[in-house]
Amino acid sequence: MASFPDCVNENDLGKAKFIGELLVPAAPFDQKSGREAWTVAFAPNDSYFAWSQGHRIVRLIPWTKCLKDFSVGHCGEGTNASSPRRLSRQNSDGGKVSLVLSEPCERTIDCGDIVWGLAFGSSVPEKQSRCVNIEWHRFKFGQDQLLLATGLNNGRIKIWDVYTGKLLLNLMDHTDVVQDLTFAPDGSLMLVSASRDKTLRVWDLKDDGNMVKVLRGHHNWVYCSAFSPDSSILCSVGAGKAVLLWNMDKYTLIRKLEGHHNDVVSCEFSPDGALLATASYDTRVIVWDHHKGTILLELGHLFPPPSPIFAGGSNDRWVRSVSFCPDGRHIASVTDDKLVRFWSIEERAPQAIAPLSNGLCCAFSAEGSVLSAGTCDGSVHFWECPRSISSLQHMCRMSLRRVMTTQQVEELTIPTPLRDYLTYKII
Repeated sequence: MASFPDCVNENDLGKAKFIGELLVPAAPFDQKSGREAWTVAFAPNDSYFAWSQGHRIVRLIPWTKCLKDFSVGHCGEGTNASSPRRLSRQNSDGGKVSLVLSEPCERTIDCGDIVWGLAFGSSVPEKQSRCVNIEWHRFKFGQDQLLLATGLNNGRIKIWDVYTGKLLLNLMDHTDVVQDLTFAPDGSLMLVSASRDKTLRVWDLKDDGNMVKVLRGHHNWVYCSAFSPDSSILCSVGAGKAVLLWNMDKYTLIRKLEGHHNDVVSCEFSPDGALLATASYDTRVIVWDHHKGTILLELGHLFPPPSPIFAGGSNDRWVRSVSFCPDGRHIASVTDDKLVRFWSIEERAPQAIAPLSNGLCCAFSAEGSVLSAGTCDGSVHFWECPRSISSLQHMCRMSLRRVMTTQQVEELTIPTPLRDYLTYKII
């Protein structure tokens, strides 16, 4: 079985530029804990990079420090090269006082159990708690505060202050492993957890971590969830081929997407919210128009494509993770065939590839130039994303699709080719 279609010569594919790696230090950790890096994450402003390096440990490293160390070698111990954080506040006379806060520093957090999920969250003060009747809160999160949520093997979720390393909240309600965590991108500090107990739980951190809803619809383990950019829709994926879409204003199920032949383990929306990518053990990444529930593109990792029966079992091409680049034009996938692929949404073959043994997860930096990938040995590898200049057409399409659904675009009185382009039927 081949990794690429006959029309593609692997030797002609671009090789993604490797820029560095983070290694797990040799230390006498608790041998009962796993070593796998199940999750990697960038802070929304790229101030920090975090990864679960196994043995209950999460490492937090200022991203600028990482990039500087990569220019001379692997990222390791050294002097912090990050710039201080500056804030302005108004004094009693109406003038502004500049405050210089402590420099971001590298941190090691022992979470007390194996870490499966990680997510950064930051607050927008205007976004109030949905529990409007609650007037007093133990925690008041400021705009300058950066939180890290960690999902653990024992079903707990721990919330940490990134800048101080202090444990703020310990959320206890899941009855099995918390596989994945995701914050609503609107700054409301709404957190969704996906668990092997077959549920998703919605937490309001602005209400001291109050659990506001349990989403039930999965019949097996829930592996991953992702918010749309406007925070209105949640996608959740799991065992049993499940891809579910939820209305996060009403906490109701919108629809179930049918198309995968094996467990679905990863999902992410495009930055304009028009597309949804899901990765499955059936050897494929499917790109959906989630507004209509239709398949726009299938990215295959095994050729010829396997039959549904073969795809539904062990096939040596399980896709472990998928990530959408912030440019809206590239998708990265990590697969058991020891390759990372960078896809262009305009092509059905990879634009670039890179070797990666035992890859588990991947994530793009917030500005989209770097892809990180975690592995079974706890290390993290980094590559540059293929560089290209987005066309004015694509940028206009993204701007429009951020505010319009597929159905709304289809109602426009515009030429059919333009309508097809705006709805990604031509990609």
